[in-house]
Amino acid sequence: MRRSRFVVLVSSLLLAVGTALTGAATAQASSLAATGGYVALGDSYSSGVGAGSYISSSGDCKRSTKAYPYLWAAANSPSTFDFTACSGARTGDVLSGQLGPLSTATTLVTVSVGGNDAGFADVMTTCVTQSDSACISRIDTARAYVDSTLPGKLDSVYSAIRSKAPNARVVVLGYPRFYKLGATCLGLSEAKRKAINDASDHLNTAIGKRAAGHGFVFGDVRSTFTGHEICSGDSWLHSVNWLSIGESYHPKAPGQSGGYLPVLTAND
Repeated sequence: MRRSRFVVLVSSLLLAVGTALTGAATAQASSLAATGGYVALGDSYSSGVGAGSYISSSGDCKRSTKAYPYLWAAANSPSTFDFTACSGARTGDVLSGQLGPLSTATTLVTVSVGGNDAGFADVMTTCVTQSDSACISRIDTARAYVDSTLPGKLDSVYSAIRSKAPNARVVVLGYPRFYKLGATCLGLSEAKRKAINDASDHLNTAIGKRAAGHGFVFGDVRSTFTGHEICSGDSWLHSVNWLSIGESYHPKAPGQSGGYLPVLTAND
């Protein structure tokens, strides 16, 4: 009986110590990203187009104080924060104009890129202004590009990030599905909505594979946006915004804080 009690006591002690050590390790891992430098790269989904509250000095890049990189930095106080994401950026733009702040002191990098390379704006323009068949044909062209050309361009970006920031945790953020299907909603046909959602899934799959190939984390935001798509009644995404056409099909401020930020926080 005494031996049994002793075993239970020791087991409980070991469990408590193990829990404490695990908690300490988790806290340490989390604090590494927070105490080192953070560099936010990418396109309009990272700069915060659609969220408002744009930083005047960012000009046409439209970096927002409501974008997930800015929100994460405000909450975690990294030693340095460089916000170079820019509206309209393609992979070549990230390579040529956004990587300067990366260094051995960088401990966290985020990036979203690939949608503009695949012709995101032209796809949506075609789908809004033309027929179902024209929309689906343009999407098929984009899908072919994602299969044939985009992986190599992503590899170039990801390799450059790792070369310049060898100690960083890199989180690659994906894109949400735009539409809630099966809902009564003005605007695009159900066929167009489904084709656009399927194209987003196809793009996310390609990005996720290349991110994994470089040992990076893929931050999938589709689950956090579920229930908040266009046609959901509580959309975190702009539909066509005729007053500010560039904000169309981009996350609103709640999409940045409720859709993107939790995914980054879970993977930082």
